[in-house]
Amino acid sequence: MSRALALLGLLVAGLFAASLLVGPAGLPPGASLRALVSGEGATGLVMREIRLPRAILGAAIGAGLGMAGAAMQGYLRNPLAEPGLIGVSGSAALGAVLALHTGLAAAFALALPLMALAGAGLGVGLVMALAGPRGGSLTLILAGIAISALAGALTSLVLNLSPNPWAAGEIVFWMMGSLADRSMSHVALALPFLLAGIALLATLGRGLDALTLGEDAAASLGIRMARLRLGVVIGTALVVGAGTAVAGAIGFVGLVVPHVLRPLVGAAPGRLLWASALGGAAMLLAADIAVRVVLPEQDLKLGVLTALVGAPVFLHLIYRMRRALA
Repeated sequence: MSRALALLGLLVAGLFAASLLVGPAGLPPGASLRALVSGEGATGLVMREIRLPRAILGAAIGAGLGMAGAAMQGYLRNPLAEPGLIGVSGSAALGAVLALHTGLAAAFALALPLMALAGAGLGVGLVMALAGPRGGSLTLILAGIAISALAGALTSLVLNLSPNPWAAGEIVFWMMGSLADRSMSHVALALPFLLAGIALLATLGRGLDALTLGEDAAASLGIRMARLRLGVVIGTALVVGAGTAVAGAIGFVGLVVPHVLRPLVGAAPGRLLWASALGGAAMLLAADIAVRVVLPEQDLKLGVLTALVGAPVFLHLIYRMRRALA
């Protein structure tokens, strides 16, 4: 376990450094690092205002999505669960789309992420209200599916009523997910929510481990199921809402990463939390580096690449699970 975490930590550190050094500007590594420290000249501006925010957001969002995926799978005791299941990503996307549709995003630079955060908050509030204080995991799933469907329908309605093709195109491109052109203002807005969500989810390991024995057994061990469910939902909402607010919709990270890392750390969900956080950070940093190298002139979107990579990996995992059960 400790060796796997150490290796994942080294991988994340290497990818974070590569994210700072790789880009279309083609800056020399030595000069780039010196400019990052000094902040002088055009190179310093590129490093501090373009590459550093992108690397920080990639690591933080990836870590949050990875940990949220592990927590959701542990709580629901379902390896097919993923962070977007409770409807937060769809609600956040709807808030951002409304900001683009109404022109608030053009009038105020941070209107889009703020509206996305407001949408995420409203979505998780509706999910908790529908699920009720004593609702079980099935009720939570059904409430999340209902909110996701409603948010998706309203997003489609906004696209249908978009005043011109350019506005619709802007909405579609944002929903594909990207870390390009993000600034330290986006970092300052999203990072507190991401760190708060990660910190909250990290405290749930003991409860998730006990839950593998069943809800009744977990309750007999002193685990308060209502508090555990609230921690999973709020923690997931914080990281998914903040990530969607500044980077758009990025899928498959929270779904695939826990699957890949579970054999390395064992079946206990508590041990998988931090491993999935590091794995998610590594996956998103690597994907963001790839979009700068693969077709850089075409502006390949980060969410598109994660889906192209994550979907086949997930299908392979399902096929392997089916063969193991046969």
